Amino acid sequence: MSTQQRSGVPQSRGRMGRMGRMGRLSAWLDQPKVLAWLMLGPAVLYVIAFVGFPFLLAIALSMSDATIGDPSLDKFVGLANFSAVIQTDAFQLALRNSLIVTAGTLALVLVLATLASELLVHSFRGKRLFQMIFILPWALPISLTAIVWMWFLDSTFSPVDWVLVKLNLLGPGSVWGPFNHLYYLGSEWLGLASVIVTDTWRMLPLATIIVLAGRMSIPEERFEQARVDGAGVFRILFRITLPALKPMLIVAILFTGLLVIGEMSLVQLLTRGGPGHSTQVLPYWAYLKGIQGGSLAQGAAITLFLFPFLLVASVLALRAAYRSQEA
Repeated sequence: MSTQQRSGVPQSRGRMGRMGRMGRLSAWLDQPKVLAWLMLGPAVLYVIAFVGFPFLLAIALSMSDATIGDPSLDKFVGLANFSAVIQTDAFQLALRNSLIVTAGTLALVLVLATLASELLVHSFRGKRLFQMIFILPWALPISLTAIVWMWFLDSTFSPVDWVLVKLNLLGPGSVWGPFNHLYYLGSEWLGLASVIVTDTWRMLPLATIIVLAGRMSIPEERFEQARVDGAGVFRILFRITLPALKPMLIVAILFTGLLVIGEMSLVQLLTRGGPGHSTQVLPYWAYLKGIQGGSLAQGAAITLFLFPFLLVASVLALRAAYRSQEA
């Protein structure tokens, strides 16, 4: 036997051994449980690193006496920070405003998203351009959104006030007179309404995409049969469209509500919580108390106050969406 023949035997055996190991590895990776964990692994690591650790740190801070000057967690105070924060008038006002802004935004977003999905499910000239323009509020940076709306709601140069004056709805002798400006960001209820409208403008594209996905899954035959039976627009809407959209509407409510109730940037940029604390919301108040005020413990307590309620509401909403989808 030649030297080349003798050297070829170990090489072929080594190659077969490697192929066998790779085959066993591939078979192991193809197992459903292993593949599931491999797919979920990056998401789990992300949640642990960027959500789980900060959440546990916030709990530890809320039960200590940590401040900016002394951020140590060596002193345990239990629920004393929660008790102290809840009793303040500023916290109660911020809680009320957060609930008002979230409820008002959800109501407007759900109505407008349902109407927009009914429009976008049909074909019309310029639909692609409309879709691009429609998605812009969600794609724009929040700072640019605030700048746009600060111009719309300016106390001197507001185009909204100019239109109202031209329609004789604002100004001397008009319904909302006698002034030519409403000073949207300088009063309590108009300031809250301004935040609601701005939040609605930002969140509407996301909610519409969610609702539109559900709307496109409804068979068109159901609508055609209803029209043949003589059903009108509102009858079709309330008897067919909305019941079929219930799971996606719940998902839209959940996503929009969580994003709005945890948002502080718009209030910070538009009203800064003023005048006074009249448009203050919980996230911004937590920032002012914990970062600018230096009380890390009380700031963490404010941020964690709504967590149990939001967790229960989220679980119930997802269960309702799952049950309605099964039905």
